[in-house]
Amino acid sequence: MAMGYQGWQKIANNVILPIKKKKNQPLTKEEKLYNKTLASFRVKVEHKFRELKIFRILSGTYRNFRLKLHMRLNIIAGIVNLKHAF
Repeated sequence: MAMGYQGWQKIANNVILPIKKKKNQPLTKEEKLYNKTLASFRVKVEHKFRELKIFRILSGTYRNFRLKLHMRLNIIAGIVNLKHAF
């Protein structure tokens, strides 16, 4: 999972990666808890992406006016957030 995001650490400083175990050294309980917390947050974000894809705003080619993409994406994200009472 973490290998795909390693290049992003050089571009953006807010990329958070899970802790990987070292050779012949298992992770500590704190490191496992950190990874589990990070994974549970990531699952929630992935579920939101899925819900946005249901509206087909992220799943295919956007064929309408380019200037309105940002506005429409914000409206659909607002609908998804309203659904979950955010």
